[in-house]
Amino acid sequence: MITQLTGTLVKADLTTAVLDVNGVGYLISIPMSTFDALPRAGEKTTLLTHMQISENDIALYGFATERERTVFGMLITVSGIGPKTALNILSSLNIPAFCQALASSDIKSLKRINGIGPKSAERMIVELRDKIDKIAPELAFGLPEGGTEDTASLREIEDAVSALEQLGFQRNKIQKAVTELALALPENERSVENIVRKSLQALQALR
Repeated sequence: MITQLTGTLVKADLTTAVLDVNGVGYLISIPMSTFDALPRAGEKTTLLTHMQISENDIALYGFATERERTVFGMLITVSGIGPKTALNILSSLNIPAFCQALASSDIKSLKRINGIGPKSAERMIVELRDKIDKIAPELAFGLPEGGTEDTASLREIEDAVSALEQLGFQRNKIQKAVTELALALPENERSVENIVRKSLQALQALR
């Protein structure tokens, strides 16, 4: 079972990436969130992978983070949700926004995802809602419950936390602080860059 690949990125688009690993090119299906995290073609990168084997095909699905792969694995256990639809979900909503939709039974938001109808949305809510705390523990720290109205803010918070992780901060130590700081900002100041800047100032002051 292939669980991780490290190699040179040959090319990528919004749904696939080709990774050269010691001269072997692997075609990997990816969500848009992973595409956003990829380097430029010709640079080295690592993708966490999920390998799907069927009678007629062997497919690889790649993810920038362990959390993305975990959610993907949980989604394909839901009846009616296949790998392609699971990738659509990860491409349409970031993980905190998706979990917030599950927590608030926001069927309207889930139905907006390509491939998700009312019954699929209901099944996801019933089967995955109890697992939210393992996927996105930050929901326990007071994220808003407004469903679609807060999706943009949640996406910016997640992107800011990911950027801070790249700078060496540990997610489990900064998630609550960054979330509270971001939500205290006026909506027109909740850009990823501003959240990161403000968070760095606050986190460095605590050191």
